[in-house]
Parts: sequence; structure tokens; C-alpha cells
Amino acid sequence: MWPLYAAGFTTAFGAHGIAANLGAAGHDTVTSLLVLGGLLALYDGAEVLLKPVFGTLADRVGARPVLLGGLVAFALASSVYVLAGSPGWLWAARLGQGAAASAFSPAASALVSRLNPAAKQGRAFGSYGFYKSIGYTLGPLLGGVLVWAGGLRLLFTVLAVLGAGVAVWAWAAVPVVPPLPRARQTVLDLARRLADPAFLVPTAALAGATAALSVGVGFLPVSGRAAGFGTVATGAAVSVLAACAAVVQPHAGRALDAGRLGTRTGLTAGLLLSAAGTACATLPGPAGVLLAAALIGVGTGLITPLGFAALASSTPKERLGQTMGAAELGRELGDAGGPLLVAAVATVATLTYGYAALAVLLVGGAGVVARRGVREKPDRPETPV
Repeated sequence: MWPLYAAGFTTAFGAHGIAANLGAAGHDTVTSLLVLGGLLALYDGAEVLLKPVFGTLADRVGARPVLLGGLVAFALASSVYVLAGSPGWLWAARLGQGAAASAFSPAASALVSRLNPAAKQGRAFGSYGFYKSIGYTLGPLLGGVLVWAGGLRLLFTVLAVLGAGVAVWAWAAVPVVPPLPRARQTVLDLARRLADPAFLVPTAALAGATAALSVGVGFLPVSGRAAGFGTVATGAAVSVLAACAAVVQPHAGRALDAGRLGTRTGLTAGLLLSAAGTACATLPGPAGVLLAAALIGVGTGLITPLGFAALASSTPKERLGQTMGAAELGRELGDAGGPLLVAAVATVATLTYGYAALAVLLVGGAGVVARRGVREKPDRPETPV
């Protein structure tokens, strides 16, 4: 399992480590806000388009080859900018990193499920989410130190070495998990399965959690500055969010496996806590920012392992890669949609109303989860061969 945790750390560290420090790369590299926005969008755009594709490929050829190929491709894409160093090659490297992460991220999630029995799915995904959250937390900080010490090329060098090292580790330690025999799947079968509440409910909860997390990371610094926080204090407040999410995930997973926490209860509580945190961001002063960071972190920490465990338990094992890829797509849409919603409302009114709009949306999502629940076992066979 440890190489899979390292793979989760790698994708999170690569995403946030570079994204948080592109603005400090220098005017010769990032010439305008439009260029910065394009570079940021490349990584996420590649993930939105390719995660379902690579997830399906993992079901067809096995998750381990897709994991290894994605990690090697991540190292090679990072090396492109290390060797070239020109602004044009930065675009190619960033696109390559996003495409590579689209391969090894859903493959790692599928292997987390395949390598653990049903009774330990919550704990496995909780631990996986913990190390991924550590990557999100340390990425901006360590990335900033590396850019300060040696520029953007040093950060890409570290990512290339990290990707290659995790690939070798996974090749040596992760067992071969052969693809399972699959019944023929028509387009109608796929659409029916992805429209089933067993998929939609946990995926929507994951998207809501990611939306709250993205809004917290992106907009709480704005509220912090308005509350009189300095740069260091603002960064510490955002780190509280990531730290709370990291600490809660393993505990939530273990509680699920032990039967102390149900999926419906946990997802509902997580969405309500995230909504409460977003609502606290509307309060003036430092207390509102800190409460918002803590509650959003705890809420997302509850939802993430429970959502993925629910998806794993409701999906035929031979379709795990496809399901994880589609669920990751839902998370990416939440990652983009949350900040867009808050920004759109804030443009018309104020940031306070933007926070309130997202809080209302999350409360509505909690109501849907509480009413519909989450089925834990697949009950609809696909079209036989």
C-alpha cells in the first residue's frame, strides 16, 4: 500500500506545488494573468478529459501497468522543462503532468480497493486520502522553498525524481492484480450505471467537498486579508483547513469499517459541516476565517474516504477503474465549479453572498444524501456476452 500512498502524495504535491508558485516564476515565464490562468487550467483540463479514459483502460489491461506508466510519464513530463527551461516547454510539461496524473490517480484508487478486503475499504481510503492531503498541504510550502532556492526548474527536477522513484517503488512492491473478466458493456449499461444513485450520491458528495475545499483554499486568504491577517497568518489559516482534512480521514475510514459510522450519516454530516464552514466565512474578523477553515477541513475529511469506499463497495470489481475515473471527473468539476459559483455571485454582490450561495448548495446536497442514502452493493447486472 505504501507506494500507492506515495502516488497519491505525488499527484497532490505536483498539482498544488506548481500551481501555488507559478506566479513567482518570473515575468519571462509567466508574462500575464492570462498566461497564468492557462497554465493552471492545463493540468485540470487534462484530468477532466482523460481520467475516465485511463480508468477504463485500467479495467481492461490491469491497474498496475496504468499506474506504472502514468508515474513514468509524470517523471518524463517533468524532465521536459528541466532540460529545456523555456516558457514554451513549460506548457508542454504542465500538460504532460496533467495527462500522466490522469492515468496513475484513478489506477491507484482502483488498486487501493482491489488490494483490501471489503471490511477495510474505509481505512484504506482514509489512509490514501491522508497522504494525498499531506501533498496538498506541503505542496505550496515546499514548492515555494524550492522555487526560492533554485527557481521553477528545481521544483520540476524534484517532481521528476519523485515520479521516477515512486514508479520504481511501485514496480518492486505493488503486486500484479490481473484484470477481472468483464461482461460486455453497452453505452446504455454505462449510462445506467453512472446515473444510478449508488454512483451519483457519493460522487456528488465528493464534488461538494472538493468545491468547499477549493473555495476555502482560494478565497479564505482574501477574507483573511480583509480581517487583518498578514501573509504568514493567512497561509497558516489555510493550512488549518488542509491539516484538519488530513487528520480526520483515517479516523473516518476506521469508524466506517468498525460500524460506528454509516455512509449516509457520514456524508450528510460532512456536507453540513462544510456548509457551516462556508457560512462561517461570512462572519467578520479572524474568528470567522479560522472557524471556516477548521469546519471545511473536517467536513471534507469525513466525505472523502466514505465517498470512495461507497463507490468501491457498489461497483463491480471489474469496473473499478472506470468508476474511479468517472468519480475523479466529478471531483474536478466540483473543484472548478465551487470557485466559479462564489466568484460569479461575488461579482454581482459581495464575497459574503458568494460564500452563502455555496453554503446553501451544500445544505441542499446534504438533504439529497439524507433522503436517498447510499446503496452498498451492486444489484444491476450488465448485458451478458
